[in-house]
Amino acid sequence: MFDNFIDKLKNGTYITLETTPSHSPLFSPIVDKIESLGLHNLVDGFSTTDNPLAKLKYNALFAAKMLQERFHKPVIATMSMRDRNRIALQSDLLGANEVDIRAILALTGDPATISDQPHAKGVFESDSSLLLDMISCFNSGIDYAGKPLGAKPKTLYPFAVVNSYSKNPKTLQKKMQKKMKHGACGIITQPVYDVENAKILLDLKEAANRDCGCENSGAELILGIFPITKLRTAQFLAAHVPGINVPKSWLEALRIANEKGVEEEYKVGFELSKKLFEDIKELHPKIHLMTANQFQIAKDILV
Repeated sequence: MFDNFIDKLKNGTYITLETTPSHSPLFSPIVDKIESLGLHNLVDGFSTTDNPLAKLKYNALFAAKMLQERFHKPVIATMSMRDRNRIALQSDLLGANEVDIRAILALTGDPATISDQPHAKGVFESDSSLLLDMISCFNSGIDYAGKPLGAKPKTLYPFAVVNSYSKNPKTLQKKMQKKMKHGACGIITQPVYDVENAKILLDLKEAANRDCGCENSGAELILGIFPITKLRTAQFLAAHVPGINVPKSWLEALRIANEKGVEEEYKVGFELSKKLFEDIKELHPKIHLMTANQFQIAKDILV
């Protein structure tokens, strides 16, 4: 399963769909919804988020196991440095490995100060590079302390993230290089909203590959897409989310549509998002689709 997944990432068309577990002891309704829409037939794999924005959600590793068992497609399970020390991180990797959860997205994580859980404290022993290094150790049959494991784990596939925009693009290149040096096989970007932005990111990735000076210089860039169908969403992303650039043309088009009503606003936003998806797919068919569990939108984008 994973060999084919990574081969698609490196050599073919590769599309993954993000899922966000809910504030509930049940993840099965999300799995059922995906199946009812036939989304599992339209993507190469899935991802599960790990308590995004430090809000309490169903566990990402258990969610990944459920998706993988239902659809027999790989799932990238997110693990955040915010909530675990190096003992817990490695323990989770060991348990996940036996049940074949082997694609891991390493995140530093949002600060615990914005959590919905009062007085929650972040662990943050290090940034996501530490988890990437742990995965490299596991792939060599040892733990992070250098001690041989009782059995060599099945191969783990580490993923990382990077912003999609910076006023100084060289900072993005340096961040890509850092992820590569720590072993990431795929680097997922924050959402992009125009093809020129995507081209810049691809150029930066190629420069990072050339300058990496490490065995993992073949890391692939995966372009994130988050459809926008509401003006207020576009305004929020543009004003409050660092590392994302929403073009003024999108904001203006959505503003005009908003004045005409909800249906026109949705129609214009969807058309912009659908065209972006098709243009990005033609340019670089390595895409991570994020829809905040709006799975009907995901299907309409993909078909």
